[in-house]
Amino acid sequence: MKTILKIAWRNLWRNKLRTSVIIFSIILGLWGSMFFMGMMNGMNENRISSAINTYLTHIQIHNSKYLDNPIINNDIKDVNKIVSFLQKDKRIKAFSKRSIIDAMASTSKGSTGIKLIGIDKNNEVKVSSIPTKLSEGSYLSKYKKPSVVIGKKLADKLGLKLKSKIKLSFQNLSGDVLSYAFRVEGIYKLNNSMIEHSNVFIKKSDLKKILNLSQDITHEILIKLNDIKQSEAVKKDLQAITSADTVQTWDEVAPELGYAQETMSTFAYIFMAIILVALSFAIINTMLMAVLERKRELGIMMAVGFNKTKLFLMIMTETLLIALIAAPLGLLISYATIHYFEQHGLHFLSVAQGMEYFGVGATIYTKLEPEYYWVILLMTLFTAFLSAVFPAKKALNTKPIEAIREI
Repeated sequence: MKTILKIAWRNLWRNKLRTSVIIFSIILGLWGSMFFMGMMNGMNENRISSAINTYLTHIQIHNSKYLDNPIINNDIKDVNKIVSFLQKDKRIKAFSKRSIIDAMASTSKGSTGIKLIGIDKNNEVKVSSIPTKLSEGSYLSKYKKPSVVIGKKLADKLGLKLKSKIKLSFQNLSGDVLSYAFRVEGIYKLNNSMIEHSNVFIKKSDLKKILNLSQDITHEILIKLNDIKQSEAVKKDLQAITSADTVQTWDEVAPELGYAQETMSTFAYIFMAIILVALSFAIINTMLMAVLERKRELGIMMAVGFNKTKLFLMIMTETLLIALIAAPLGLLISYATIHYFEQHGLHFLSVAQGMEYFGVGATIYTKLEPEYYWVILLMTLFTAFLSAVFPAKKALNTKPIEAIREI
């Protein structure tokens, strides 16, 4: 085997240009595909993380009827039981209660439907990043009279600025329509255009006074956990407490995000397999050319006792040597590139607005789990092995006498 390895290594570099080209092709193919996978994975992680930190959190609780009919009367029934559980459970990092009312926002520039969300700002800042995303103003702390915080997209649509007045119309518990003018105290800017267009925030205590309520009403409880992996277990425990309310994990509230998370690894391997199939044709072509060019030489080797098994192993070894050189280099360059952009990010400022509609920021941080590198290394070596079979079989079909006679 040592002799075959030496011969294979020497044969590999007899045509340095051809060998270098195929090695470079494999490196470039691996780098391009893995960097793309890292970018897509980073984009998906960015989208999920942004959604969880902005509006999803890990778990949400609503009245079961509210999910089908989000009216003011369909509030959470077992609030006290739920809050008591959340305060004691060590898996819970933070939670916040919200009152949510469908309303109509209007100014002289136009009108649009929005969600008026009553929040306790001290708890809200623990479960949502919106309070830290203000582009202007303050977050419900400046005015004594009721004020609101709105999104940048809504402000642009209705021509609103700080201290502008916005008229909100909504129904109370009795079904009567109320209209109030609020001053804009803050404007937030997110990577999610939908939230910016629709969510308007007000103090829960102010909303309670406006609705003339004797006690709080809670339509939504947002829960942040210490570990996202505990979502299902906490959900089961919470659902056992209340039968009138529905407990949902983040991937149930936004199934498209959960589906993307589940399918990402499958998509990555399928994409890599397509790239490797394309590379296999290049390997087959290169090795087949090498066999045909050395047909006379192979005939002589067989004539002097180089049996078919050794000849087959020699061609297979040449191909595997190419893969063993190219694959580690390709993976190393891929790791270095992905790691660099994981720290510094890829900036897509020119298409930032378009990316916001998908809930993705203009900066993407590439990310790829270590297991991918090992699996892709094995896939590359296996592909090279299969690609060598046809050229090796072609070499075995060489007839020594006919090959020697060829010029």
